[in-house]
Amino acid sequence: QVHLVESGGGLVQAGGSLRLSCAASGSIFSINTMGWYRQAPGKQRELVAAITTYGTTNYADSVKGRFTISRDNAGNTVFLQMNSLKPEDTADYYCNARSYYGVRTDYWGKGTLVTVSS
Repeated sequence: QVHLVESGGGLVQAGGSLRLSCAASGSIFSINTMGWYRQAPGKQRELVAAITTYGTTNYADSVKGRFTISRDNAGNTVFLQMNSLKPEDTADYYCNARSYYGVRTDYWGKGTLVTVSS
């Protein structure tokens, strides 16, 4: 079992920056990938950014060049640095941890709200 806790959400003006953090605890040895998803009202949850155990990253086209995902040395914390924020970035942001041991298993945090005002 993996437990995820997000922090760092809030209200910012367009063009500003925000840094999200996600702390993982429990059976973290089983995690292959960690990442961030977001969901706006009435829309589907979408991948924002992900990072593998060995550092490979993947970003949604809409955030490339603006967002950066990273992990600490222990691999139990993932960060999302968000720059040049736009009102379209407003959403609930969810931390995700994925294991491929046997069947694929996804773990989710409760989410943190990011609101970008215009």
